[in-house]
Amino acid sequence: MYEVSRTPVREALLRLEQDGLVVRDSGGLTVRDHSPDEILDLYEVRILLEREAGRAASRRTTHDLLTLRKAAKHYEVVDVDNPRGMVETNREFHKAVWRCTHQLALLDLLERLDLHLGRFPNTTLTYPNRREATIEQHRAIVRAIEARDQERAGDLCAQHFSDARDIRLAQWEDED
Repeated sequence: MYEVSRTPVREALLRLEQDGLVVRDSGGLTVRDHSPDEILDLYEVRILLEREAGRAASRRTTHDLLTLRKAAKHYEVVDVDNPRGMVETNREFHKAVWRCTHQLALLDLLERLDLHLGRFPNTTLTYPNRREATIEQHRAIVRAIEARDQERAGDLCAQHFSDARDIRLAQWEDED
């Protein structure tokens, strides 16, 4: 029907299973369900890695700073009625922070975690007052990275994701 052989489909499904995005059961493969424990696990690891990314971002170059500032500005002007745009511009900002580290292994781990968090159906960015808080947090992170203040940048990145974790858990509680 789609004129695709089985091999690439099988490899893609195997990769999804290896990444923990689908699970195999007696009926085949299904999208993995999420629980509060899983949410906590993913966010706790993300908080640790984001703290390290904030600290390691002191390795940033002038070009990195330009990219980081631009990404922060993009988030500030994205249409609030466009949740997908908010997610993408927020992701753009965080990837800019990660690239400031110049640590490929850290970048890879954060990318993988981002895939897992992307499975959740709604974004924390549309939660009441989250947009304004995120803008201020992004600005503070940029200032700390500009100043090469490793501890402050790390703490700000960790707090930013701790807030996101708390919102994600509140959203989970509110699901039907």
